Amino acid sequence: MKIYYASPLFSNMERRYNTYLVEKIRSAYPSTEVYVPQEQMGINDKSAYADSIAIATFDTDALLASDLMVAVLDGASIDVGVATEIGVAYQAGIPVLGLYTDSRQQGADNHQKLEALQEIAESQFSYINLYTVGIVKMNGAVLATEEELIKQIEFYM
Repeated sequence: MKIYYASPLFSNMERRYNTYLVEKIRSAYPSTEVYVPQEQMGINDKSAYADSIAIATFDTDALLASDLMVAVLDGASIDVGVATEIGVAYQAGIPVLGLYTDSRQQGADNHQKLEALQEIAESQFSYINLYTVGIVKMNGAVLATEEELIKQIEFYM
């Protein structure tokens, strides 16, 4: 099985999280090949040069050769590169497992948090682009924890 791992990769925090989660996936599924764009130094060594066509070609070819995509949906908004990769996966019929760990989703039964929705600019919940989430759910799932994600991968093996 081949997994394409889509996630923001520009800050130290993002790269470290990616390394952490990919290590967990590889540990749980040692015979699975995981393609991680940040590990592809030919196109992602930011001190070197790769043009947009080289980056798009290299990553798209890897995505289209994959059986499953894991997409990190966290952040102020879904990373634009990740959203594009989700669209490519959807069009190619590749299932997508989205990971959305935003803690603001907790407390959905809290009366005060629900009442706050009636007051402008007082939502206690996060927002995520519903079109992109819908595309993920049409051929996969959105999961709230790394543990759920890793367990769900087994379904696609």
